[in-house]
Amino acid sequence: MMYEYVMVRYGDLILKGKNQHIFRHNINNQIAHKMYGLNIEIEFQHDLVFIKLNDVEAKDVIERLNFISGLSSYSKTLKCDFDIEKISDKAIQLLKHEITKKTTFKVETKRADKTINLKSFEISNLVSKKVLREVQNLVVDVKNPEKTLNIEARNEGTYIFTDRIPGMGGFPTSTGGRAMLLISGGIDSPVAGYLTMNTGLEIECVHFESSPLTPIESVQKVIDLVSILSKYAPSSKIKLHLVPFRELHEQILNHIPEAYIITIMRRMMYRIAESLAKKNNCKAIVSGDSIGQVASQTLESLITVQSVVSSLLIRPLATYDKNDIIKVAKKIKTYQISSKPFSDCCTLYIPKRPVIKPIVERALIYEELFDYQKYLKTAIKNTRTIEISERKPINIIDKGFSIEEIFNEKN
Repeated sequence: MMYEYVMVRYGDLILKGKNQHIFRHNINNQIAHKMYGLNIEIEFQHDLVFIKLNDVEAKDVIERLNFISGLSSYSKTLKCDFDIEKISDKAIQLLKHEITKKTTFKVETKRADKTINLKSFEISNLVSKKVLREVQNLVVDVKNPEKTLNIEARNEGTYIFTDRIPGMGGFPTSTGGRAMLLISGGIDSPVAGYLTMNTGLEIECVHFESSPLTPIESVQKVIDLVSILSKYAPSSKIKLHLVPFRELHEQILNHIPEAYIITIMRRMMYRIAESLAKKNNCKAIVSGDSIGQVASQTLESLITVQSVVSSLLIRPLATYDKNDIIKVAKKIKTYQISSKPFSDCCTLYIPKRPVIKPIVERALIYEELFDYQKYLKTAIKNTRTIEISERKPINIIDKGFSIEEIFNEKN
């Protein structure tokens, strides 16, 4: 095995001022949690984290680090005492492993240990001379090198590395509070959840299911999507609230003029989401709305829908176009699941001509056509909450045709 350590750099914690230690403590706990089960040793320092690999491959550690928000970058490193001969030997070993063709390079030294008599540029010069004699295909280019050999001389030892692998960035998940994500089986809402967690918010998810009007596979899609998002959660777990929406859905279909069906349905969903958010100490509601993408996401539609709640609404995708959203979905591996052809209540019975510019006053008039408050209370009361974790997959396919049937079977 080539590498000895993975050096981990924090994100923009300098923006947190005197609260840096709180955010650093949170990230350190997450690193320890994500590394559980690996034969590694973690050395936490005030500005960096060093993960000693022992018999673990660096790529296995980095794969887990990629799910931690608040990390800037990582490097696969070798370590030795500060001694030019030892540093040069390690550098030669590293470059011979990584260089297979003619490559321009330079040496950069960071001398954090100020007791060292040599200046940074002197260390770089001494090491580069020895490296050039031993490693083939290297050409010095100090302005625009293809490969940079980094030497970081610290009090506890000297680290040698060439790469800086970007992390998620952002701020540690859960340091900013909690939010309730409205999640469907589509492409947009899981991406909105991912971006929300990257800002430091921990999420719970709410899904409106209309089984058996909609196939149970549509709920399984959502479970699978939340399972992927759970990898980014601090405890690798996310609560999913399954709201039985069928009765309310039927009332909307039976009483509301076709053009306003989607508008009224979304207003009902927001009312329920706000109630569940307050019950679960979530300070905001998150949606996957992208302005103008569909009829229900015009400014007029968004205003008419959000008028039923007083909670803070977060729309991470508001200015994204579809290609931007798909790019992120593919990156976090939700795209393939979201693309499965199972309809949920948002895509079932879509009006041929939905209203593009709904009016709040008209929506209120239509809502008086049936006693929706009764159905809201029933839906909230009968909401089922399950805990989703990628480590404990949940499969409800073939266990029934409705969530009620599946849960009763379990009981």
